[in-house]
Amino acid sequence: MTDIAPNIRTAQQVRIRALVVPREHGAWGLLLVPIFTGAVVGVASSHKLGPVVLFTLAALALFWLRTPVESLLGTTPMKAQTAQERRGVLMVSLGLAGLTTGCLAALLWSGQNSSLLLLGGIAALLFVVRTLLMKLGRRMRMTAQMVGALGLTSTAAAAYYVSAGHLDKPALVLWGANWVFAGNQIHFVQLRIHAARAATFAEKFARGRVFFLGQIALLPVLAAALHWRLMPRLVMLAFLPGLVRGFYWFFRGHQSLQVKTLGWSEMRQGILFGILLAAALILSLGCHLPSPDSN
Repeated sequence: MTDIAPNIRTAQQVRIRALVVPREHGAWGLLLVPIFTGAVVGVASSHKLGPVVLFTLAALALFWLRTPVESLLGTTPMKAQTAQERRGVLMVSLGLAGLTTGCLAALLWSGQNSSLLLLGGIAALLFVVRTLLMKLGRRMRMTAQMVGALGLTSTAAAAYYVSAGHLDKPALVLWGANWVFAGNQIHFVQLRIHAARAATFAEKFARGRVFFLGQIALLPVLAAALHWRLMPRLVMLAFLPGLVRGFYWFFRGHQSLQVKTLGWSEMRQGILFGILLAAALILSLGCHLPSPDSN
């Protein structure tokens, strides 16, 4: 009997954690990599770190807030059921809402960063569209994920904007590049899951011809963007590791699927892409990061 109480408390703690902590681990990467790229390029051009810190806290808290709110509303399978669970989830929700409100109020004080409202409105609209698409069934799930990724990657433009102070071409390049990369990751992960037993190129191509042809199509699209000077030439380098990873999978034979390993591998891909993209834009814009002793 003495062992029952600790076990019950542990189970309750695990359940509360599941009710308040976002379960979409991949979405954290889709959020953090764009924020990183936008923040680094913005700070390199303006050396203003404070607004980026406030925006990052607001974006993370707002993203986190969705899980406890859904648990309270009962719109997901994981619902707060007991009074204790509802009280705990409510406290976390209020804390995250307070943090978000405080950070956004500081960013928007005295009419500053007013374009942040535009970006936030666009992102909110995209998430509404994503929700509606998800309700249409499994065949629209990939489209819904792409729309959701477009909303998440808007944080790249926003992070750049609050630091640099202007919403211009680099902000749009950051948003577009991050969205294209996120779309590639989403498709690749789904392909690995649905083609886990495929061994030969023919078997993999039969399952992933859309992804394979999409990667090929991306090359002339990037070339056209370079030709029309829609993005700096060095940005092309940021996409190369992901493209090589995608093509290589089709030719490497059977590979057993380990979801955790795949997740860590894609996280490394995201980090590498973020570093290369930020470096490419910093070099192209002629920016430099602040030195430790700079004011």
